[in-house]
Amino acid sequence: MAYFNKRAARIAGISTVLALVSSTALADSTVSLRILETTDIHTHLVNYDYYRDGASDTVGLAKVATLLKTARGEADNVVFIDNGDLIQGNPLGDYMAKERGLEDGDVHPVYKAMNLLDYDAANIGNHEFNYGLDFLGKSLAGANFPYVSANVFVDDGDGNPDNDKPYFEPYVLLDREFTDSDGKVHKAKVGVIGFVPPQIMQWDKANLEGKVIAKDIIEMAEKYVPEMREKGADIVIAVPHSGLSTMARNGMEENATYYLSEVDGIDAILFGHAHTVFPSENFADLDGVDLAKGTINGVAAVMPGFWGSHLGVIDLTLNVTDDGEWSVTDSLSDARPIYQREGRTVTPLVEADPEIIAAVQEEHEATIAYMREGVGTTSAPINSFFALVADDPSIQIVTNAQKWYLEKILNGSEYDGIPILSAGAPFKAGGRGGPDYFTDIPEGQIALKNVADLYIYPNTVRAVLLDGDQVREWLEMSAGQFNQIDPNSREEQVLINPDFPTYNYDVIDGVTYEIDVTKPARYNKAGEVINADSHRITNLNFEGKPVTADQKFVVATNNYRAGGGGNFPGLDGSTIIVEAPDENRTVLANYILTEKEIDPQADGNWTFAPIGEASNVTFVTSPKASSAINAPDNISFVGEDAEGFAKYVLQTR
Repeated sequence: MAYFNKRAARIAGISTVLALVSSTALADSTVSLRILETTDIHTHLVNYDYYRDGASDTVGLAKVATLLKTARGEADNVVFIDNGDLIQGNPLGDYMAKERGLEDGDVHPVYKAMNLLDYDAANIGNHEFNYGLDFLGKSLAGANFPYVSANVFVDDGDGNPDNDKPYFEPYVLLDREFTDSDGKVHKAKVGVIGFVPPQIMQWDKANLEGKVIAKDIIEMAEKYVPEMREKGADIVIAVPHSGLSTMARNGMEENATYYLSEVDGIDAILFGHAHTVFPSENFADLDGVDLAKGTINGVAAVMPGFWGSHLGVIDLTLNVTDDGEWSVTDSLSDARPIYQREGRTVTPLVEADPEIIAAVQEEHEATIAYMREGVGTTSAPINSFFALVADDPSIQIVTNAQKWYLEKILNGSEYDGIPILSAGAPFKAGGRGGPDYFTDIPEGQIALKNVADLYIYPNTVRAVLLDGDQVREWLEMSAGQFNQIDPNSREEQVLINPDFPTYNYDVIDGVTYEIDVTKPARYNKAGEVINADSHRITNLNFEGKPVTADQKFVVATNNYRAGGGGNFPGLDGSTIIVEAPDENRTVLANYILTEKEIDPQADGNWTFAPIGEASNVTFVTSPKASSAINAPDNISFVGEDAEGFAKYVLQTR
C-alpha cells in the first residue's frame, strides 16, 4: 500500500510537471518577422545608365521598390533598412553635389525617393563622406527616418578615447508592434546598429581629418550591443557597411562582417560594401557559412548586391514568452534580383515603380542634360575592352591628363625636375558589372558623360614622392590582378583573378615594364606579402635604363590610392607631397577642353613577359571587342561564355 501511494504521488508529480510545461508552451507565441535591406544604391534611383544615355534593366531603386511592395505584401511584420553608399556613385550624385548643390531645406532626390518607401532606419556608408561633412549633413536632413553609425566619433583632439562623443547616433531602438501566428499583438523594441569601414580616415582624409575619427567595428559592437540589450532591445539588427572575409583579425578591418557574427547578442546582419550577393556560391567555401539558410556562424545575414540589383530579405521566426522574452528559433535569407541574365540576354523581372520615377524626374532630366554637354573630340574610339591584357587608351588618356596637370603645379617648386610618372586603373572592365560594364566611347565628340565614364569616382588629385623600389612594389601589388600561369601546360588557364578588383590594377605610365605571370603573385589583394621571393615585375626601366632604388619619382594618382586605399605598399598617406583641390575627372575634362582634339592611342609601356608553352591562356571581355580597332594582335576569339562575355585566348612567347 505504501508502494502504491509512493507510485501514485510520483505519477501525480510528473503530471504536474507536464502540465506546467504544457502551460508554458501554450503561453509562448511565434512571431514571423521579415527584415528587408537595400545597400550600395550609389544614387541609382532611376533604371537609367547615364554613361550609355539610355534605360537599364539592371539598376535602380525604382525597380527595387516594386520588389519591396511585393515582399511587404507577403508578411505581417516588416522592418526595412538601408545600408548606405547612397549619395555618391553615378552622375546624378555628382550633379547634385558638384553642379547643383543643396541649400538648407532642400531635399536630396535620394530622399525624395526613399521617403516614399517607409524605411525604418539607415546606416552610413563610406561613400557618404566623399563630398564632405557639410553636404552629408544637408543631405541627411532630408531623410524622414533615423541614421546610425557606431564607430565614427567627433575628433576632440584630447587624445582620450574614453570621452569621445559619437558623431552620429550609434544605434536606435525602434518601438514596434508585431502580430503573432494567432493574431495576438506584441510590443517589441528593435535595435538597429550601424558601422562603416574605419578606412574612411584614409579614403576621405581631406574631408575628415581633424573633424572625426573612426574606430574598430568589432570593438564598438562589443561596447554597444550589450548596452542596447540593457536598454530593452528585444531584437538586435547589425548593419555593417562592410564585406565578408575570414582573414585573421588584427583590428580595424575593412571587411569585418564575419567577426561581427561572433559578437553575442546580434540576431541578424544586413551587410554590404563588397558589391556582391549573400547568400550565393561566392561564399561556399567559408567556414561557418550555411548557404541554404543564409547564415554566418548561425546568425541570419544577407547582402543584396549593388546599384539596386537586389532586395535583401531575412525571415526570422521568433519565440516570444508570456513575460516578453524574445529569441530567434529559425531564419531564412534570400537576395531577390530585379533581373535575370542568361548569356548576353538580360530579362527584367520587375517594372520600375512610377511613383519613384516621378519623385526624382526633375533631377534625373537635369543630369541627362548636364552629361550631354560637349568638351572636345577624340580622333579614335576609346574603350576598356582590353585594359587588363594590354596597354589601353582609356587609362592612357587619364594618366596623360594627370601628368599634364601635375607638371604645371610642380613647375618652379622644390620638386621641379624630378621625373613625373602617372598611375591609372580601368574602372569599368566587366567583372561583376557584367558584359556591358566597359567604357566604350566612339570617335568624335566627347561629352561630360564620356569623361565620367572614363573616371567614375569623385577622387581628387594627389602626388606622392617615391623611390624606385617603391614604384616597383606598387606595380607588384597591381600584378595581383592575374592568376599564376603554368608555362608548361596546354590546358585552359584563366588569366584574370576575379577576386582582385580591377580598380586596383594600376598602370604606371612614364616607365616601361613587363609582367611575368608564370611567377606567383608577390602580394594578395589585402596588400600582404604572400610570396616574398617572387617578383612579377621585370625589365622596369625609365628612359631606357633600369630603375634603381636610389631614383626619385613623383607619381600622380588620387586621394584614395595615395591615402592607403587598396592597401598598396608604400602608400599610406606619408609619401604625399601634393594634395590638389581638383578632382581627377575635372582635370581630365580640362585637359580635353585645352587640347580640343585628343589622340587616345596607348603608348605600350607595359606588356606580359613570355609565358612559355602555355597555349590556352584565356580572358573574357565585352562582346563588342571583336570590332574594336585597338584589339591586340596576339589574341584570338574562342566563343561566348554563359554570362555573355566574349572569351579570348592570349598568346605571348
